[in-house]
Amino acid sequence: MWNSGHDAYNNGHDAYLESRVLSADPLALVNMLYQACIEAVRDARHHLSEKRIMERSCAINRACEITFELSAALDHERGGDLSRRLAGLYDYMRRQLIEANLKQADAPLAEVLGLLSTLAEAWEAI
Repeated sequence: MWNSGHDAYNNGHDAYLESRVLSADPLALVNMLYQACIEAVRDARHHLSEKRIMERSCAINRACEITFELSAALDHERGGDLSRRLAGLYDYMRRQLIEANLKQADAPLAEVLGLLSTLAEAWEAI
């Protein structure tokens, strides 16, 4: 069977990403999660505008999964009030993502993208 090289590229990219994740410190991992979530929301907005329902839904699901990962990474013992506020914000973003998917609406996606961008900028400054 003919292979376009796409599988080889994906395997190489996956190996590179796995290497980055395994060698990253916790601050870098959180930054990677923010960037991946931003990319997923941008993808969802693009697919929404192109009326690609399945792709939009997959991108929104990916963004939701990443917000779960961000929530799971919170240290509530050491993080105190900030940790609880971030958990609430991640929950709010998930609800907005679900609303965007159900209503096929861009406004909730735009709001989540703005929140993620602000958080990512703050995180990079640490």
